[in-house]
Amino acid sequence: MLGPLAAAETAGGHASTALFTIPGLGLKVFAETTTSWAIMLLIMVIAFLATRRVRLIPRGIQNLMEMLFEALLGLFESAMGPHQARKYFPLLATFFIFIIISNYSGLLPGAGVLTGFMPPTSNWSITAGLAIIVFFSVHYFGLREGGTAYLKHFIQPSPVLLPLNVLEEFVKPLSLSLRLFGNIFGEELLLAVFLGMIPFLVPIPIMALSLLFGFIQAFVFTLLAAIYISSATEAGHH
Repeated sequence: MLGPLAAAETAGGHASTALFTIPGLGLKVFAETTTSWAIMLLIMVIAFLATRRVRLIPRGIQNLMEMLFEALLGLFESAMGPHQARKYFPLLATFFIFIIISNYSGLLPGAGVLTGFMPPTSNWSITAGLAIIVFFSVHYFGLREGGTAYLKHFIQPSPVLLPLNVLEEFVKPLSLSLRLFGNIFGEELLLAVFLGMIPFLVPIPIMALSLLFGFIQAFVFTLLAAIYISSATEAGHH
């Protein structure tokens, strides 16, 4: 994402400032942006290493990635059913992997301190960008699966509810983005406060909780995205 929707203080207590501006476009690049690029590069490198020499009997990084994907597929199947889970797996798995790495990046030494290194999900512009992708994906898949019949769900069970149904569709991505941003930003801020007050031992339980909450937030965001997509594609067939 280029440029935050709102300048929020980081967990380290510094205001989010632009690192540089892309010449000719006037787009400002922030620390969350560069960290996002680094995470995307990391994911591509891992994907390349895992698929470089695919074996029938997996081992090493291929084995780890297959275990991760099987676990994620089971999660999506519980929310969408086997057919839809496999169909939308690439998008949903990408959400989960990017979000959980972004969440955990805040626990690394130098996060929020080193120039260009800031947990992406601690900034609302990043979480809002992810939620916007979910928003457009939901309606694109709904229209693709059901055609114009998909639009009928906006006037169900009564045409009188059209304004509320439309409003609900905009509230969904807003709640997704705020939930993820609020939890990760709060954890980073709490950890920074404890590190400043008592730099030894006490922050360790907070960091352990951050590991748990980071997973839960990635899990919740992805699961809700799966449910929204499933509901939209099913609506087009009614």
